[in-house]
Amino acid sequence: MMPAHPTTTEVAPASTPSPSLAATGSGPVSGAPPSLESPDLRAAAFYLNRELSWLEFNARVLAEAENESVPLLERLKFHAIVSSNLDEFFMVRVAGLKQQLTGDVAEVGPDGMTPSEQLSRVSARVHELLAAQMRSLNEDLLPELAAAGAFIISKPEALPTDALARLDERFHAEVFPILTPIAIDPGHPFPHVRNKSLNLGVMFSRDGQNDPTFGVVQVPMMLPRLMEIEQLAGAPGYPRHVFVLLEDLIARHVNTIFPGARLKGVYTFRVMRNFDIEIDEEEAEDLLQTIQQELRRRERGAAVRLEVAGEPSKPSLQKLVRALKLDPEKDVYRVSFLNVPDLLGAAPKDEFREHREEPYTPLVVPPLRDAEDLFAVIRDGDVLLQHPYESFDPVVELITRAAEDPDVLAIKQTLYRAGGDSPIVRALARAAEAGKQVTAIVELKARFDEESNIVWARMLEQAGVHVVYGLLGLKTHAKCLLVIRRERGGLRRYVHMATGNYNSTTSRLYTDVGLLTCRPNMGADASSLFNLLTGYSAPPKWHSLIVAPLGLHEAILGLIAREAEHARHGRPARLVAKMNALVDEDVIEALYRASQMGVQITLLIRGICCLRPGMVGVSENIEVRALVDRYLEHGRIFHFANGGKDEVYISSADWMPRNFHRRVELMVPIEDQAHRTRLIESLALQWADNAKTWRLLPNGKYVRVERPEEGVVRSQQRFIELTRDKLKSARVDSGPQARFLMTPTAQRSALEGKLPKAMKRR
Repeated sequence: MMPAHPTTTEVAPASTPSPSLAATGSGPVSGAPPSLESPDLRAAAFYLNRELSWLEFNARVLAEAENESVPLLERLKFHAIVSSNLDEFFMVRVAGLKQQLTGDVAEVGPDGMTPSEQLSRVSARVHELLAAQMRSLNEDLLPELAAAGAFIISKPEALPTDALARLDERFHAEVFPILTPIAIDPGHPFPHVRNKSLNLGVMFSRDGQNDPTFGVVQVPMMLPRLMEIEQLAGAPGYPRHVFVLLEDLIARHVNTIFPGARLKGVYTFRVMRNFDIEIDEEEAEDLLQTIQQELRRRERGAAVRLEVAGEPSKPSLQKLVRALKLDPEKDVYRVSFLNVPDLLGAAPKDEFREHREEPYTPLVVPPLRDAEDLFAVIRDGDVLLQHPYESFDPVVELITRAAEDPDVLAIKQTLYRAGGDSPIVRALARAAEAGKQVTAIVELKARFDEESNIVWARMLEQAGVHVVYGLLGLKTHAKCLLVIRRERGGLRRYVHMATGNYNSTTSRLYTDVGLLTCRPNMGADASSLFNLLTGYSAPPKWHSLIVAPLGLHEAILGLIAREAEHARHGRPARLVAKMNALVDEDVIEALYRASQMGVQITLLIRGICCLRPGMVGVSENIEVRALVDRYLEHGRIFHFANGGKDEVYISSADWMPRNFHRRVELMVPIEDQAHRTRLIESLALQWADNAKTWRLLPNGKYVRVERPEEGVVRSQQRFIELTRDKLKSARVDSGPQARFLMTPTAQRSALEGKLPKAMKRR
């Protein structure tokens, strides 16, 4: 019997894209599910296309940006995320598809689509999404932003005379000296247009010239794009913030930039380039130096996308498209506003509080709160942390104290995305300077964080840290910290493992899970992991951890098959899995087989899902949901009923081929019964969410889970409330760690859509 779920509402596709259409998709993602008596579970029709599934994730983010119940500036943030996501998607995924085409690689994925077919479908869907986004910005968000106190004037000429005169003075004093106009002719070849830079395309003619000239002016990146007109702040008829876009001011003065020219047209454009890097690690003598060279090379990567704002003439646009070697139909996108994240600068946080979510500061809860000895707390029992509801500060504090503790002899840590001013990296440096043995596995190939990680690697090396870049051909994506301390009775190993990065900033924005433990089996495995990464030692016999690429894929397949066996013998069989992406074909086939055996499978997948749920005879026992709310869902949590002997794991890995075969990843068993129960409850609470959740249909479309009039469950808000309650009740909690618990009966009810009163919104 399928778990009951709240009612859902599907928006019917329309021929004209609309915000609601953008949220649901305009049709099947890839083909239509077949009806077969003896289905071939590898048939292409049973798999959704990865790229199109990712675009549906971005459509769900856009739907949240269009959601009028969301505070104004949170909606603006979601619009910014949509745009940033698309930038990365084109720079990596679309660039990869184009490379396959130019290399005559007709690689076909599990869904059966060729690179050419995927590019066509991607282009069509992105055009729909952008049309919906621009409509939302122009018709709703920007007018509401102006009413709230931040107005962007579309044309400088609309300013009062005195304000315009002051603005023109600023142009000549602050902007004009920086500009470099380039006219394109046989003596001036087309300039290199930097990735993601804003540029003006100018068409003009001169006396005695038959053919018009095309020129390019790059908008200076070091100047603020939103130029505030301070003399109009709060003036009659104006809000407290009035802005003009820098590119509009430059366009106003094109005749100054190209003197003697007769202007025929001006518009703004932006180019995306292939920003992926390819490294032959076996040939690289110095990996850090090789990556630096690749970072410089990728600035000149092939163009993959052109965004245009304004009304360029046909000849002008043709010149630009030809110069960039793009397809005028598939690769050119018309928008009304380029680089939406820049709009975030229009609304200072301290002035627009009423238009944001109620701020929440992650809490440090007992037994960590006011703990004088973190090591003693961990010795008393494992500590489970759920971010961002519970603070990441104890992890930072553990590393900081370890750096200062004379009894700590060694610290070893993986670093994937440490962020900007990282207190963790600085603590590691101090520990090395104090004479401790410090090892850092710094992943130089963390996409878009390469430069930051190079800086940290050099700083750590200068401090005396033993810096290693991981195993040849593999990214180190595992999150692990090992502290070795001298205590009575010998050395003790303290370990932190998590689903998210060692990044204090993202720990406040992403939902993740971390575990602090000093269990000997975990400590031994952590030591083996670091020895493997630093010494190329033979793969050890693991006591508890499951490691990729040394068996994680096989372990997941085995755990799924075990649930199928339990179902076959009539024992409790259920699989609840939360992750960012499900792509691996072997795992999807195993899930289909488990469903056919009667295993109840519930999947919480934030992003890509290539599995089709709800197909008769194949996946009718599988349901997939996705949640989009104020925090980015990032944790990976897996619950296997195991015939009534529940097993729960947390992991750094999604169920994708790259995580199983091309990365070093960890899957960690949760051995404390109370923590297992807590994570099972967390999964149940998220499954019961009917405020911010979507359900995947067999045809690849997502529909909102309909919000009831009563009994609304917004899981992220409820986690905030539960964490606050945990802190309040900790004084009377008799256990080593304050907990919120449900009985097994309550857990089952939550998974069936009936949440206990204690966990509902008050």
